[in-house]
Amino acid sequence: MINTPVNAIQSRLFQDAQAAALDQLERHAVGYGADFPDDTATDGVYRPRRAPGFPEGANVGWTTGFWTGMGWLAHELSGRSVFRQWAQSHHPSFASRVALHTDLDHHDLGFLYGPSVAAFGITGEGRHRELALGAAQVLARRFLPAAGVIQAWGRIGDRSDQRDQGRIIIDTLMNLPLLHWASAQTGDARYGDAARSHLARTLALLLRPDGSSAHSCHIDLHTGEALRISTVQGHGSDSCWARGQAWGVYGLALNHRHAPEQGALDAACRMADHLLAHLPEDGVCQWDLALDWRGGEQRDSSASAIAVCGLLELAEQLPPGAHSRHYRETALHMLQGLAAGCAAPPGPGRGLLLHGVYSFPEGRGVDEANLWGDYYYLEALARVNAGWRSYWSGGMAAQSRHAAA
Repeated sequence: MINTPVNAIQSRLFQDAQAAALDQLERHAVGYGADFPDDTATDGVYRPRRAPGFPEGANVGWTTGFWTGMGWLAHELSGRSVFRQWAQSHHPSFASRVALHTDLDHHDLGFLYGPSVAAFGITGEGRHRELALGAAQVLARRFLPAAGVIQAWGRIGDRSDQRDQGRIIIDTLMNLPLLHWASAQTGDARYGDAARSHLARTLALLLRPDGSSAHSCHIDLHTGEALRISTVQGHGSDSCWARGQAWGVYGLALNHRHAPEQGALDAACRMADHLLAHLPEDGVCQWDLALDWRGGEQRDSSASAIAVCGLLELAEQLPPGAHSRHYRETALHMLQGLAAGCAAPPGPGRGLLLHGVYSFPEGRGVDEANLWGDYYYLEALARVNAGWRSYWSGGMAAQSRHAAA
């Protein structure tokens, strides 16, 4: 890969943005400790997480791994012990979730337990490895052999819930690396085989010929037949939900490292090209790519933050040349748009990245900071400023740098 240099204006902007993000995360570390905020901010400020039947600040839901992940990433970038201690303080609640199967009837185990893989790489502590392997087992049990897919939501075999039985979604691509990692750690091919099967079915069912993606598909549990395409967070079943497209670009690029024979990198390029063809001038995505950004559509900064990481991952894997350079240069332009136009002002409880969207159709977390947007914004800055590499890509540029800090 040709490592396109960051220009002087971008370099200063990205370094300042990273410093501001780390300072804000230190406020969070001190203010929250072992507790967790909601998925999104409310009126610009994160509040303690609330879920029925759980105490305030509990580790529940699908997004808490991004909070812990920011702690480990901030530690790698800065060496500040406050971040390591903060991230470590979350381990008991993640361990309890696996032991008690607390709110794990969904596919987001990679999002939740990727930080455990990171922690194992940084600290070498076996408890983090065992926890991540336990999470991989939970995810693997969601694989439906007859259909060849990992069911996204709902209890497996729950006949009372017909809405989600046999449903796959584009987001699951981001969780498959946990299964590949588990195969490499244990030598058990069943994890990787499930991931490869799900990847193949996703490419066949959710990726359209023009490079856009559908959000969701329902599949017959017994025959594997595709029944219908749908969406939950997109504008319509035939539209292209921006965050889903970004999940696809990044998820396919990550999976290519583990299953290069499946054509995921070429598919990721097609998805990236579709996203970039519908991108606003400043690089901050509208919430659904089928909608014209010129009409004043709500932006989703979190989709752009994910896409930046995906484009940088693509550029790293492609052979040197114009294609690789194009993706990196576009990623830098998008990151510049985020840092210049979406960075949140400092202050108690504030996120890192403004103008994110959880679910526009449901009116949920619209034009707010959210945990995944904050995490991938920080990751994008780490990739550009420090040459950071994904925990799933086989190595971390800084994984040993601060291990003893």
